[in-house]
Amino acid sequence: MLQELSIKNFAIIDTLQISFEQGMTVLTGETGAGKSIIIDAVGLLAGGRGSADFIRHGEDKTVIQGLFQMPESSQLASLMEEYGISYEPDQILLQRELSSSGKNVARVNGTIVTVSVLREIAAHLIDIHGQNEHQELMNPAKHLDLLDQFGDSELGRLIASYQDTYQIFIGVKQERDRLLLDEQQNIQRIDLLTFQISEIEGANLQNDAEEEALIEERNLLANYQRILQGLTTLYNALEGEDGNGLDQIGVGLGAIERIESLSPTYQDLTKRISEAYFQLQDVATTVRDEIDEMTYDEARLNEIEVRLELLKQLKRKYGSSIEEIKDYYEKISLELDMISNKESYLEKLATRYEAAEIDLYAKGRQLKTKRQKIAHNLETEIQEQLKALYMEKATFYVVFEEEEVIHPDGLNAVEFYIAPNVGEPPKPLAKIASGGELSRMMLAMKAIFTQNQEITSIIFDEVDTGVSGRVAQAIANKIHLVSEHSQVLCITHLPQVAAIADNHFYIEKDVVEERTFTHVFKIVGKKRTNEVARMLAGTEITELSLAHAEELLDLAKK
Repeated sequence: MLQELSIKNFAIIDTLQISFEQGMTVLTGETGAGKSIIIDAVGLLAGGRGSADFIRHGEDKTVIQGLFQMPESSQLASLMEEYGISYEPDQILLQRELSSSGKNVARVNGTIVTVSVLREIAAHLIDIHGQNEHQELMNPAKHLDLLDQFGDSELGRLIASYQDTYQIFIGVKQERDRLLLDEQQNIQRIDLLTFQISEIEGANLQNDAEEEALIEERNLLANYQRILQGLTTLYNALEGEDGNGLDQIGVGLGAIERIESLSPTYQDLTKRISEAYFQLQDVATTVRDEIDEMTYDEARLNEIEVRLELLKQLKRKYGSSIEEIKDYYEKISLELDMISNKESYLEKLATRYEAAEIDLYAKGRQLKTKRQKIAHNLETEIQEQLKALYMEKATFYVVFEEEEVIHPDGLNAVEFYIAPNVGEPPKPLAKIASGGELSRMMLAMKAIFTQNQEITSIIFDEVDTGVSGRVAQAIANKIHLVSEHSQVLCITHLPQVAAIADNHFYIEKDVVEERTFTHVFKIVGKKRTNEVARMLAGTEITELSLAHAEELLDLAKK
């Protein structure tokens, strides 16, 4: 759920901070006070498209923050781990910042993310529905996903099994399609593959250790003079003809040996100097051997440079390492063999393709049968919801496409249909014209789907437009039902909806020194009664409207 919302310099909002609670919260106020602006800000926080036009006039940037209670969804936790975002088990902070310079920054728990990542994470937290934005419900392409959300674990297993087989089928199909390219393309491909195979074979590649050894050898040859000078200087210092170090140490060792019996300290010095003396003798021998074995071979240096350049060119073309180049070589060798022996491979692929297709259709039909059972249950539940919304004569249908077409998620597309009145044929839900019917249909579905979805906050922006009377009360009851499963924030003009809410915020705007400011107040008691009365009566509040408002609030409590 959304716990805290902070908005700064957004449209006519200067600074705004609201604390929300669980259950159903309504936001009401005069037209133009900024109710929908608050929802726009939340939409931006959820990854909506940003624009410098959102920034309050005269300011450099707008900042919106939302503190949410972390849902129990393991999906969201996995998603945040995938993007390297740290999180606490109880809270998650979303932030969006737009500047007049065009800078657009999104953060999740302080970590900068792309807007697409913000949108992906926010989808687990916020679901915004406006009066003309029924999104998934009004988009036939989304109906199959909605139906599957109403399914059970068995449906999930059937979908996974179908999708696995679909991937196998598509893989075989792509192989077959590659072989069925026209002859000219095949000839061009053979020429390219032959050249690449020849180039890689001609390089006689070893392994990645070869390059490391060549680089080391090149460094030794390229620095021959420096190395020789350094070794010679060291050797002369140890055993040179003029004042070599070892002779001097030998003299000192003899001197300390003559007095070592006088003190344990001298004995220790003798031992340490003696060990160092013999170690330095070994060093001198090793250095002398190194000098004797050193040779400078310019031809070998050139040969190494040529080899390293060849490896560099091959890595630039075929892979970042020798092993990757070898893997690529195996891949194109197989492809060349397939193209060169196309007819033989096509026969094998035809057998594999047919087997995969038969398996896919079998699983697709099994999946359709399961979905039809789930669709029947969904139709029944939607009917019950519609009755409570005074659409008892309407009939809801889940229509399956008759023609079987292979899709990633099944063989049959699905679309929601409705017959609003007795005697009328079902029509696609997306083509229903009545705003009131759209509102009630959307609420009926939300009442069902929110029980299966893990979204923690649902926002309704004037979705109750176009209804009144007993239908308005039914919609109020249904919105409150949705709030039993998810936190609901609702902008409304219906007094019935305002009265049934658990929390009520009043939004107003005023003008100070020729600047407009929006303020939000939580209202209770008499103030809330007055606001419900205003929604009933309009500008002038009467004793009758106050009495009606009190009655509505009392009924809502019951």
